[in-house]
Amino acid sequence: MIKVVILGGGNIAYHLTTNLLKNKTTNVVQVYNRSIEKIQYLDNKTSITDKLTELKNADIYIIAISDDAISSVSSKLNFKNKLVIHTSGSVALDELKSTSNKGVFYLVQSFSKKQKIDLSQVPICIEASTEKDLELLAVLAKSISKTYYTINSKQRKSLHVAAVFVNNFVNHLYYIGNEICEENKIPFKILQPLIQETANKIATLSPFEAQTGPAKRNDTKTIKKHLAMLPQKQQEIYTLLTKSIIKTHGKKL
Repeated sequence: MIKVVILGGGNIAYHLTTNLLKNKTTNVVQVYNRSIEKIQYLDNKTSITDKLTELKNADIYIIAISDDAISSVSSKLNFKNKLVIHTSGSVALDELKSTSNKGVFYLVQSFSKKQKIDLSQVPICIEASTEKDLELLAVLAKSISKTYYTINSKQRKSLHVAAVFVNNFVNHLYYIGNEICEENKIPFKILQPLIQETANKIATLSPFEAQTGPAKRNDTKTIKKHLAMLPQKQQEIYTLLTKSIIKTHGKKL
């Protein structure tokens, strides 16, 4: 079995720990977090600590903490012939300051503790400083997910930007749509089948082919009506996205 120590108590650490504790390929020998209260729920499942000086021996040390803290924490993890990895999409491999072997284990998903996620359906992107460590990460990835990719730091940063567009920005648009519904006493759940169908379509169509709506049609009358209904901040977002769609599909305003 692969001995693992997980560092972190946030969303990604929670889901990874929950999965790896049940995983037949791994043995979670310890979980670290600087606030012991956040990982107290693991007290009867594995060893827990809030001291980096008390970390147990393991094959892989998984750093699942905020991006800003990765370099600092990794600099204190100097184990001979061990693998220290992080789970960030935007932090390069060489930002790990450990003298140990280095790697990246990026799960391409949005995580919340309250939302159950089937990790077998989550793509995992791996990178390592040696071929041997890459093989070890591949074994770990295959024990968790049905899909994994070998992606370098430059590719992963681009993937993370793309993920912000398709996840974080889209979710913010859901928020705006919800605001519009609430202001007009309309149940937001009316839009949920539409949201689901929009996501389903790109399984068989490219996003370019799947585009519909007034901007795609260059329907200026409808666009003007919509803008007249919106407050300034929402007008700015609507206009920016409308111009981008029109430009993408080759029609002039």
